[in-house]
Amino acid sequence: MDLQTVKQRFGIIGNNESLNRALEIAVRVASTDLSVLVTGESGVGKEFFPQIIHAYSSRKHNKYIAVNCGAIPEGTIDSELFGHEKGAFTGATEARKGYFEEADGGTIFLDEVAELPHSTQVRLLRVLQTGEFIRVGSSKTQKTNVRVVAATNLNLQQAISSGRFREDLYYRLNTVPINVPPLRERKEDIYLLFRKFASDVALQYRMPAISLDEGARRLLESYTWPGNIRQLKNVAEQVSAIEETRAITASIMEKYLPHTESAPVYVGPTSSDSERNTTERELLYKILFDMRADMNELKRMVGELLHEQSYKPKEVAGLLPGVSTYSPTPIANEVTAEPVYADSEEVTDEPPTQELTKEQVQREAIIKALRRYNGKRKEAARDLFISERTLYRKIKELGIHEF
Repeated sequence: MDLQTVKQRFGIIGNNESLNRALEIAVRVASTDLSVLVTGESGVGKEFFPQIIHAYSSRKHNKYIAVNCGAIPEGTIDSELFGHEKGAFTGATEARKGYFEEADGGTIFLDEVAELPHSTQVRLLRVLQTGEFIRVGSSKTQKTNVRVVAATNLNLQQAISSGRFREDLYYRLNTVPINVPPLRERKEDIYLLFRKFASDVALQYRMPAISLDEGARRLLESYTWPGNIRQLKNVAEQVSAIEETRAITASIMEKYLPHTESAPVYVGPTSSDSERNTTERELLYKILFDMRADMNELKRMVGELLHEQSYKPKEVAGLLPGVSTYSPTPIANEVTAEPVYADSEEVTDEPPTQELTKEQVQREAIIKALRRYNGKRKEAARDLFISERTLYRKIKELGIHEF
C-alpha cells in the first residue's frame, strides 16, 4: 500500500520517518484481528490510526465506533460499553445495547483507555479473551466479534506500577504497539502543517492566506510545541484571524508562542501529576487567549466611541491605558491590542491588586466556560481543551458548586 495514498485519504501531512513507520504498521496490521495500542502525547493525532486500521481491514463495511473513555462518567461507563437491561438502575426504563454489541463485526476505538475504572477493565479483559460480555443488570452471557484499538497519552507501565491499570489487560491491548511521534520530533513537518491550517482558515473565511518569512519559519521549527498539532493549529488560526498584515515575521509570531523554559522530554504524561500539569497549562493558555480577545474588544469599542462621537480626551480618560489624546485620524487604527504573555505584567495607572493563585485562575476559567454554555459540561470541556472526566475532577477539586 502506497503511504502517500493513505495520507491523502485521511488528510495526514508530513514525511517524518517515525510518522511513516507508524503508518506502515497500521496498514500492515489492518488485515489481522490483533488488538492495537496507539500511544503518544496529547494532540499528536492518535485518532487517525484506528480509522486507518478499520478502513483497510476486512471489517471496513461494518461499524466503526469511537469511544472517549475519559468523557463518560464512571457510574455509567459499563452501561455505555456493554449495555443494560430494563430496570437495571434508576432511569433504565428500557433495555439498551452497548457499544460492544452495536459494533459486532466491526471495530471499536477506545480513546483514553487508561481512564477506565478497574471494574470496567475486568469486563474489557473478558471481551478481549473470550469475546463474551454481560449487560448491566443481566445474567445472560452474550458474544461479540469486535476488533479493539485503544489509545492513551499515559505511560501504562507506570500506571500498572501505581495500581491504576491491570497488567494482564495491558498485554492484551498491546499486542501491536504503535507510537505516534510528538511534533517537536517532526521539525520538517511543522511548516507544512502550519501552511495547511492557515490555508484552511483563509478559505473558510474568504481572506488572504498569511505567509511566513524565514525568521518566523525558523521560530516555528525551534519551538517545543507542548500541545503538539492541536496547539499548532490553534496558533495558525489565531494569527490568521487577528493579524492585519498577511506577511508574518518572527517578532509577530513570537507573540503567539507561550514561553517555555525548556523542551519537555517525552516519556508520555507518565503520572497523575504530569497529567494534572498538562491540564493546568492548557487551562492557562485558554485564559490568556480569552484575556487578549477581551482586551481587543474593549479597545475596539472605545476606538469606535472616539471616532464616531468625537469624544474629548477627558471623557475617555482612564478607559484604556495609553489613550490620552484625541486625533482626527480614526482612533481604531491607532489603538491596537497587545498580546498577553504568561510572563509579562500589564502596566496600568491603577494601584496593584493581589495576584491570583493558579487555582483561582483555573476556577474562574472553568466557571466562565460553564456559564458560557449554560452549565453543559461537555461543551465547556471542549472549550477548555480538556476531557469531560478531567473537568469533573477539577470542579470537585476546586469546590465549584454554583456558576
